[in-house]
Amino acid sequence: QVQLVESGGGWVQPGGSLRLSCAASGSTLDDYAIGYFRQAPGKEREEVACIFNDDGSTFYRDSVKGRFTISRNNAKNSVSLQMNSLAPEDTAVYYCAAVKLTDLSSWYVHEQYNYWGQGTQVTVSS
Repeated sequence: QVQLVESGGGWVQPGGSLRLSCAASGSTLDDYAIGYFRQAPGKEREEVACIFNDDGSTFYRDSVKGRFTISRNNAKNSVSLQMNSLAPEDTAVYYCAAVKLTDLSSWYVHEQYNYWGQGTQVTVSS
């Protein structure tokens, strides 16, 4: 079993930055892909980014490329999402999730993730 605890959400003005963290317990994340997903009110959950801890491969949805960076801290058994140049459309509840992924091309399919954090609110507004 993997327990995921998220932190780092909050309110920021457009153009600002936030850093989300996802700390794991119960297991190391060595063999897992860790994904970040988000869900805005009235919208479907959508993929944001993913890191495959085995080799460090990273994946991003097009709208966050160049603005968001996902990274791992193996010593702390955690993953972080650095979000820069935030825009109002980035407002959502952000979740981290873990899965032992065999097909990296399917990283965006949230239904396959086994373990989920509690979510953290990110609000971008002036």
